[in-house]
Amino acid sequence: MVRIVDMPTIGRGFISDLEMIEFESPAWTAPVPASERRVAIVSTAAVSRRGEKPFSWLARDYRAINKNDRDLVMTHVAAEYDRTAWQQDLNAIMPLDRLEELAQSGEIDSVAETHYAFMGAANPRDMEKSAKEVIGRMQEEGVNTVFLAPV
Repeated sequence: MVRIVDMPTIGRGFISDLEMIEFESPAWTAPVPASERRVAIVSTAAVSRRGEKPFSWLARDYRAINKNDRDLVMTHVAAEYDRTAWQQDLNAIMPLDRLEELAQSGEIDSVAETHYAFMGAANPRDMEKSAKEVIGRMQEEGVNTVFLAPV
């Protein structure tokens, strides 16, 4: 991830102009011991399954990714973002294999069937509807822990 001061002018201006959102109560689930956690990943890498509609610039929607999907493409295009790591190992942005290892060793209870990707370049204020949909889907699946993978 690049430092804001090292970003090209257009990206630096966009990011610098965003306001920090404060929530009254950001929690949507109660904390549980690690051994009882069902974990889902939320990434801002704009990844989707090959053949799915790609993310557009400033997209407000999300893509649902099954835990067994490995044929993913990234549509997060930014001059300051080096894609090399994820092209070599998907776990750099969607650590599905690492979570499965934690579940197999008993460190967490289970890995959710569905994980979620957003376009990280969008204004968070514009993504509230999609975020609430994802929360609802995770609650339906019994997810009680989210692994955030910001890109």
